[in-house]
Amino acid sequence: MEKVTLREYAKRRKLSYFKVMKMVRGGELKSETVNEEGKEVAYILMDDEIEKEITKNMQEQGGKELSLQEENALLKEEILKLKEALERCNRRTILA
Repeated sequence: MEKVTLREYAKRRKLSYFKVMKMVRGGELKSETVNEEGKEVAYILMDDEIEKEITKNMQEQGGKELSLQEENALLKEEILKLKEALERCNRRTILA
């Protein structure tokens, strides 16, 4: 079992610090509070089994692996969409 600070947990999971605080207060995460130098510091207790389950879920959400050509094509499409959106935004700004 590993002890991790709230900030470190947020970085590892790519979550906001406040969302992690809310999860701790709601009892969704196992945690313990330690008094360090007169301040109460919360640590999240991470189990190896839970860690494996979370990484498995994250990989499932990511979907299938794409080849470089497929990924490149998707990125080019996204760039074109963003350019069109930028042009529309610029037209609205000029008219105003």
